[in-house]
Amino acid sequence: MEQWNKYLDVAPEVAEALAAGKPVVALESTIISHGMPYPQNVETALDVEKIVRDNGAVPATIAILGGRLKVGISKDEIDYLGKKGLNVIKASRRDVPVLVAKKEDGATTVATTMLIAALAGVKVFATGGIGGVHRGAEVTMDISADLEELAMTPVMVVCAGAKAILDLGLTLEYLETKGVPVIGYQTKELPAFYTRKSGFEVDYRLDTPAEIAAAWNAKLELGLKGGMLVTNPIPEEYSMDHDYINKCIDDAIVEMKAEGIKGKETTPYLLAKVKSITGGSSLDANIKLVFNNAKLAAQIAGQM
Repeated sequence: MEQWNKYLDVAPEVAEALAAGKPVVALESTIISHGMPYPQNVETALDVEKIVRDNGAVPATIAILGGRLKVGISKDEIDYLGKKGLNVIKASRRDVPVLVAKKEDGATTVATTMLIAALAGVKVFATGGIGGVHRGAEVTMDISADLEELAMTPVMVVCAGAKAILDLGLTLEYLETKGVPVIGYQTKELPAFYTRKSGFEVDYRLDTPAEIAAAWNAKLELGLKGGMLVTNPIPEEYSMDHDYINKCIDDAIVEMKAEGIKGKETTPYLLAKVKSITGGSSLDANIKLVFNNAKLAAQIAGQM
């Protein structure tokens, strides 16, 4: 038995699905505790799980609870994370050993969700948007651990692109250097979270879940390490205007610098500030794109 198994709890439904070769989709828990207020966070998390089920896969929401690495959590546990909110530690890879040793709770980021999903053998993960290279990173060196995780952990991440608050061009360059394939679902343009447009191209356009699954299976059979990034544009009817959202982000960055916000607080600060500037419409867009990604991830998992 691998030593890490003693820290891992896989929900019975998820374990049975994995053993039977049925599709499973991992889901993160940061969106529950840090993504939006209670009870909207819990309602959204449960809706995402339902969408995964409705599209033929088993949802596995991942979190760290009492130091246990959880792959699949209950409705009560989702409610617990939602109520505890920002008091739950936002857990990236570096936080995992300390949280486990101290038996504390952690809401898993993209990087940590990938890590724990891979331990359990879950290959597909649906999220909102990944982290990446922050604007001004040539000075601050602020680069998300999500990119390193994609470079080394064998999990496919289905997202709406990198968060629009980032330097999208440098994020793509970083992924290229690390050998991570960036796939556009029915598009050659990198979606930018709130909007379908970015001005940057992905590596490949693939038009069906079956095509994406085939590319993933080939990657595994070739023994190529790391993950794959599938970028799925927010549905047209929920997409925000590209110029408007970028202006909002620019304004938020100015305020962030004035307040001296740095490090792991950058992303939640900027997302909250953009939500405030847009009168909440950015949060509505965020929820819709997560739903869209959950649907596609379940469909891809079903083709593997």
